[in-house]
Amino acid sequence: MKRFKLVVAYDGTNYCGWQVQKNGRTIEGELNRCLSQLLKEEIVVIGASRTDSGVHGKGNVAVFDSETRIPGEKLSYALNQRLPEDIVIQQSCEVPNDFHPRFCDTIKTYEYKILNRTFPDPMYRLYADFIHYPLDVEAMQKACQYVIGEHDFQSFCSAGAQVKSTVRTVYDLTVEKDQDDVIHIKITGNGFLYNMVRIIVGTLTRIGMGYGKPKDMKEIIEAKDRAKAGPTAPARGLMLTEIKYL
Repeated sequence: MKRFKLVVAYDGTNYCGWQVQKNGRTIEGELNRCLSQLLKEEIVVIGASRTDSGVHGKGNVAVFDSETRIPGEKLSYALNQRLPEDIVIQQSCEVPNDFHPRFCDTIKTYEYKILNRTFPDPMYRLYADFIHYPLDVEAMQKACQYVIGEHDFQSFCSAGAQVKSTVRTVYDLTVEKDQDDVIHIKITGNGFLYNMVRIIVGTLTRIGMGYGKPKDMKEIIEAKDRAKAGPTAPARGLMLTEIKYL
């Protein structure tokens, strides 16, 4: 039995998230179905990050075990011929049998996009949140400094999350606006709580609207109270861009 690793890119618009569910299509479900058909054996993949419904991915990682003789680097070509067009394997390879995508030390990077202008652009309707109210990008940038570092991020975790600890480390958080009026919020850390990135984005957005000052971010973190943070930003603006294994 051999273990294989896949780097998966997907448009999450038409899926109920990554993880298999009883009702609704999922990224994991499509991978299981197509791999089982291709390799003529029952395949169940293990994903590195269980992204939510509507969230996109460019660098999610999955592994599976198989008796196949197909070389690891060739699996991506064969699998991409069977997958729907909104899921594409970017890379495939064989890995050690003890490699587990969720139990290894990693650095994850997410990007959130906000189209900030008077009128929406249909080209961004599935891949960015739209906010017509002018956002103060400089204030949002100043608020980022309080997020970077090791903190208890309980204020940025949705109810129902089953975790032993809400302490995480954020290595970098940036906010930049490009010439097309798209605000790019990029965050890198050693792991993220349930909806943590989207709640951080919602809090930054609230500060950008003037409903708070940058220094409020520090008080929100210290409060360890979800009610103190901003709303959960819509899923469509979020993309998992990269997972690095240390």
